[in-house]
Amino acid sequence: MILSPVEQSIKRKIESVGVPLKDWDISINYGIKTGYNDAFIISGAKRAEILAECKTEEERRKTDELIRPVLRGRDIKRYGYEFADLWLINTHNGIKEKGIPRIDVEKDYPAVKKHLDEYWDKIEKRADQGDTPYNLRNCAYLDDFFKPKIVWGNLNLRASYAVAQAGMFVNAPCPMIVPADEYLLRILNSKLADYYIRNLGVTRNGGYFEYKPMFIEKLPVPPKKGKSPFSEKDSESQIDQKVYKLYGLSKEEIDFIEWQ
Repeated sequence: MILSPVEQSIKRKIESVGVPLKDWDISINYGIKTGYNDAFIISGAKRAEILAECKTEEERRKTDELIRPVLRGRDIKRYGYEFADLWLINTHNGIKEKGIPRIDVEKDYPAVKKHLDEYWDKIEKRADQGDTPYNLRNCAYLDDFFKPKIVWGNLNLRASYAVAQAGMFVNAPCPMIVPADEYLLRILNSKLADYYIRNLGVTRNGGYFEYKPMFIEKLPVPPKKGKSPFSEKDSESQIDQKVYKLYGLSKEEIDFIEWQ
């Protein structure tokens, strides 16, 4: 790619000041993959129906813990999200390296089994499954969903990152970063970071860009030294100006990004 002098200067400054996120002590992964969302992602009303089907208080308690809130890409906005009352039946396949057994639906979750059996012809044939059709595929980073995380929709018109609390799942192809960090969140949502990331891939019709982890992990970010330069009261414009200062951009370089 042939860059103009100002583009070359911006790129050089970003890469000299920052450390690529792939070299940070963080995890960047996709959200959960079910192989058949219609069976494993349910409404709040269906969740209540499944819980009402439980025969004992113990089954109800375990089933309630199993069904987790989940976000889709369309639910995630800049600095927040709109929970659509959707829930994931997290019949995970265990984590053998950590001694965590898979969820045994047939033995321990009869109400969940009754629901999933309604989709048996679909879940039994799907490629993404665990040891049984009732189980989700192996997920080595399952624990990360129970931590605060930065999440975003895979396809967006502009940077739209938010923090999702511990226990909130996200559905693939939404990616996530663990652990969540407010300093990193503000940089990711800045015009400068979005400018850099969008130059790594191809923008689709309508201005949409695919914010894949393979692009996000290349973003050089200055390591935080001491107190964060951002405050909760900062407007988006103030955040952008502070990010430009972090990377040492000139007025000409700032104007170039602002007009993109």
